[in-house]
Parts: sequence; structure tokens; C-alpha cells
Amino acid sequence: MKVLLSIKPEFVEEIVLGTKRFEYRKSIFKRKDISSIVVYATKPYGKVVGEFEIEDILVDNPENIWKITKEYSGITKSYFNEYFQDKPKGFAIQIKEFKKYEIPLDLYEFDNNLKVAPQSFCYTNGGF
Repeated sequence: MKVLLSIKPEFVEEIVLGTKRFEYRKSIFKRKDISSIVVYATKPYGKVVGEFEIEDILVDNPENIWKITKEYSGITKSYFNEYFQDKPKGFAIQIKEFKKYEIPLDLYEFDNNLKVAPQSFCYTNGGF
């Protein structure tokens, strides 16, 4: 099973470049059989651009997550702090290897059950 994650285009670019190797989340999927993440670059781009296998998922308080991941966070400390403000726990999905699609896909081309992009994530059987 795969998860489709909605990620801002500027962060997708950092993932593609390899400078962002962790994707941060305030909550995480409940299923344990998730092995890969499909990346949807949010509007204005609005395309499914690639996918990656999950290396690991760190679960800890945000301060400890930052200490471990800051070198490959792809974001500023202030952005990180603002994102996790008042959260006792956070998640960092470690990107194993990003595989960019040759041709970015519209949601319906990727999974014809998807009509709109998920706010955070959704489970999917679409893709390659």
C-alpha cells in the first residue's frame, strides 16, 4: 500500500535536489503496511511528480527530531518551530531514494478514484 502526500512545490524541489531528506508531519498514517510515498506537489503546480520508499519514520518530540534531522531538513529552524508549535510529538519520514516521474501526472491519471488532492495524505493503490 502507498500513501499520497500533498507537499508544497518549494519543498518538492528540495526533495528532488536531495537537500530535503525528511518530510515532517504532525500526524502519521495508522496503517503499518505503508512502504512508499507518492508525492503530489500542491497548487499552483498541482501534479503527482514522483515517489520514494520510506527509509524510516522518526517519532519524538520536535526538539529531538530537529537535532537528528536538521542537516537534511530542507527548511529553516524557524519554519520547523512554527510548524510544530505546541505539539508534544512529531514525525519525520526519512526519504530513501526519490524517483521522479518522467511525466508528472494529474491526480485522475495517477488514481482515477482521486478527484481532489488530500489535505495531508490519503491511501492509494494508484501509480507504478
